[in-house]
Amino acid sequence: MKKLWDISPAVHAGAPVFPGDTAYSQAWAATIGPGCPVNVSAITLSPHVGAHADAPLHYDPEGAAIGDVSLDAFIGPCRVIHAIGCGPLVRPEHIAHALKDLPPRVLLRVYQQQPQDRFDDALPAFAADTVEQLADMGVLLIGIDSASIDPADSKALPSHQTIRRRGLRVLENLLLDDVPEGDYELIALPLKLTTADASPVRAVLREL
Repeated sequence: MKKLWDISPAVHAGAPVFPGDTAYSQAWAATIGPGCPVNVSAITLSPHVGAHADAPLHYDPEGAAIGDVSLDAFIGPCRVIHAIGCGPLVRPEHIAHALKDLPPRVLLRVYQQQPQDRFDDALPAFAADTVEQLADMGVLLIGIDSASIDPADSKALPSHQTIRRRGLRVLENLLLDDVPEGDYELIALPLKLTTADASPVRAVLREL
């Protein structure tokens, strides 16, 4: 049996969200009891809670909703690269040690331990030229264990605009605390939400 790493943080009422975004909440529509054989709940959440895939619609007013995005980029060979403590932006020199024979999916681990009890206003992010370099090398998907590939206070969103222009897919808010640097198979399929700007994913890495 090949080892699996679950790289999805827990989703619950206390899970951190981007300031102003919709937190997770749950209410019970039905509960087991006399005359009711099942529990049924209703949930409310931003599609950016927990590990998630952004749709082009998130950063492009003419972009595709996540339900219209091909699944190809979200499954297949992947490399986890450690860029822990490299500062507010991960630049090309921070990942240069791990770029030989690069697979088409790259996940950055920027935290020694991901904060799961609060939103990190100083979250580490991709530098746009790092995204450009990875796209030039044939990468189809980038991911990170922070809440965004751009700084939390960015309005221009240069890394998001780079993936828009280059046609890359993105995963954010992954949980890579226990994942060694190296190559894996990524499986992180978004839901077929036909009008949504993102989707939660249950992201896993499987040893090759």
